Amino acid sequence: MADVKYIPTRESYGNALNELAAEGADKLVVIDADLASATKTGIFKAVHPDRHFNCGIAEANLIGTAAGFATMGLVPFASSFAMFAAGRAFEQVRNSIGYPHLNVKIGATHAGISAGEDGASHQCCEDFALMRSIPGMVVICPSDDIEAKAVVKAAYRYEGPVYMRFGRSAVRVFHDEDYTFTIGKGEILREGKDVTIIATGLMVQEAIDAGELLAAKGIDAEIINMPTIKPLDEALVLASAKKTGKVITAEEHNIIGGLGEAVCACLSENYPVPVKRIGVNDEFGHSGTADALLKQFGLCAEHVAEVAEAFVK
Repeated sequence: MADVKYIPTRESYGNALNELAAEGADKLVVIDADLASATKTGIFKAVHPDRHFNCGIAEANLIGTAAGFATMGLVPFASSFAMFAAGRAFEQVRNSIGYPHLNVKIGATHAGISAGEDGASHQCCEDFALMRSIPGMVVICPSDDIEAKAVVKAAYRYEGPVYMRFGRSAVRVFHDEDYTFTIGKGEILREGKDVTIIATGLMVQEAIDAGELLAAKGIDAEIINMPTIKPLDEALVLASAKKTGKVITAEEHNIIGGLGEAVCACLSENYPVPVKRIGVNDEFGHSGTADALLKQFGLCAEHVAEVAEAFVK
């Protein structure tokens, strides 16, 4: 499959900002915390230097500046690593953006274990939990290049605060160019009757591959891409749970506070079925290559298939 592309979603972020500007997004401004080459907002800066602002290594100031731009009617995209955008600047995100419900978009890159060699201090596996806890905050984690660009454009059109998570590692592009993303909606990638696997971000490609491994063993898995963590597509979760009776969630995030807990909350209140959560098991990461770490933490197709097979049997 030589035509298969692998693109980091952080690169998709930078390209989508450029595309937005070219499409006439005249209120768009981009702010970064001295990481434009890493977050890929440098792609935007090269073409629109007058609309790109570097706040330096001062993430609280980054968020405060974004809030100020929003009060002026602009649509700021505040960009930094997830650990800093969601973690270090949490109070500013809560009080300066969430509380007044300002129209600020946060582009957080280098999230999860796949931040790799940067180690535990930078491998943010708590950002879904932090951002989900803020009233009115939309939380999105795209799975590939096409979806990531669609997410950025949807965020620009949406009125209100949005947190977007992008990855450092290149991920397989599996969506077609005609794919349509809608905030708050999931996507069935494979119909199935034996077990449901709901994945987000880079775990979607692993879930797709796990579905193939399971099919070879006679297990019919329903694979769902859930890009929006909040608001969750509860209707889709419930419909699939009623069909299969067993649900697995897969995310590159702590199993506490993320997609798994959102799905469990939905099911426990509306249609209780057995659930298995695959993610980072309440521990910190460590330095290593992204591929090796993802396998070590069980964030791979083989482990997803193994859990699903045992679950079904």
